[in-house]
Amino acid sequence: MKRIAVFLSTIAVFLLPATAFAAVSPPQAVNMPHVYIVFGVLLAAAVLFFTEWIPLAVTSILVPCALSTLGVITVKEAWISFGDTSILTIVGLFMLGEATFATGFAQRVATMIISKAGHSETRLLVFAILLIAFMSAFLNNAGVTAITLPMIISIARKAHLSPSRILLPTAYAASFGGCISLVGQAPSMVANGILAKMAPEYGQFAFFEFAWYGLPLTLIAAVLFALFPRFLVPPAREDVAELKDEEVPDGGVHMWIAGGIYFLVIICMATGLVPLTSAAMLGAMLCILTRCMTLKQAQAGIDWTTVWLFAGMLSMSFAMNKSGAAALISNFVVSHVSDPYVLFCTLMLVTAALTNIMSNTATTAIMVPLVIPIALGAHLSPLPFVMGIAMNAAACFMTPIATPSNTLVLRPGNYTFLDYVRYGFFWQIVAFALSLLIIPRVWPFLP
Repeated sequence: MKRIAVFLSTIAVFLLPATAFAAVSPPQAVNMPHVYIVFGVLLAAAVLFFTEWIPLAVTSILVPCALSTLGVITVKEAWISFGDTSILTIVGLFMLGEATFATGFAQRVATMIISKAGHSETRLLVFAILLIAFMSAFLNNAGVTAITLPMIISIARKAHLSPSRILLPTAYAASFGGCISLVGQAPSMVANGILAKMAPEYGQFAFFEFAWYGLPLTLIAAVLFALFPRFLVPPAREDVAELKDEEVPDGGVHMWIAGGIYFLVIICMATGLVPLTSAAMLGAMLCILTRCMTLKQAQAGIDWTTVWLFAGMLSMSFAMNKSGAAALISNFVVSHVSDPYVLFCTLMLVTAALTNIMSNTATTAIMVPLVIPIALGAHLSPLPFVMGIAMNAAACFMTPIATPSNTLVLRPGNYTFLDYVRYGFFWQIVAFALSLLIIPRVWPFLP
């Protein structure tokens, strides 16, 4: 019954704007039958992303299938995004990150740093937050949380501390750190790729450009957790975790080779010495050639859900532009909202609400194609809006399903759904406030 209610509510939310759009005098370039089809496909995708009745990857593949079958875009336009350079960049970075896990490099670094915390709860908390945030800036968030979870629990037990005091803050830290770089989280990569396709004249965000937002968020979080653990840290509870200490692979010399290749790729990307796609793929191939990982391990390290979701939803951006739906949305929003700050706040609030109840990658894939034409139609730069959506999509703290990192600590920490709401709400406000303070100043609304 609850699922049905959610389904109907979602339909209502999407149908109301669609009805309003239809009432607006459409521009000459708008093909209204195709617009209705685009809205219908977007609605169906949003409902399926939210409910996860079918896998996210399947939903994303069905989008180009539907749009091409119904004649909104051609078959070539529907599937050309699957060979996009942004896709290859994401694939290469996933494989490169897997090499650091397969050789034990990531685990070795994590163990070395966390073990320095000693028996102090505050020190362990701050060390764990900074470590996971740092690693999450360069590696898959869920992977970082997964490999550090057993060692944090083990160290907490040895220090006679309850893991429930540490685990939820570290899950949040994975989201904080993911906002520091382009590769830190999937929403950043997805948003950057869509921006390049829909507004190429504005280019893309640089590798560490996200750090203008992510670094202050991470440092503020570490300080506040250290100063106010009574209010920000869950209480000690009986430990129900049955996790064993993680067995760290003994990669030998390959461990350091993988680490060296990874950081060399990061330097090349950050400095622009080598194009993003070439650097990512070259690094991944070097890890295979140097036997840091096998080809099978490289393939297993790719998060195909993210890849398919990104590629599938790129076809939606083609459809929105070609049908005129983007122009229709833009005209409607611009005619009702004139103040860029009001528009920015509205879009950030919608993103923050969606990201806590559905995949943050899916939220980004839905919101970015909508916001770019709105910004361009209002003669505003799309950069602050795209950055705001990417960062607020990553700021998902209020539910255990918002991100895999939140889910991973649910049982080991013996948390409830209400715990996430209670402790995550504060960080949701902090993330939103930082968006308002930082993003419009670094990326002005006026081009």
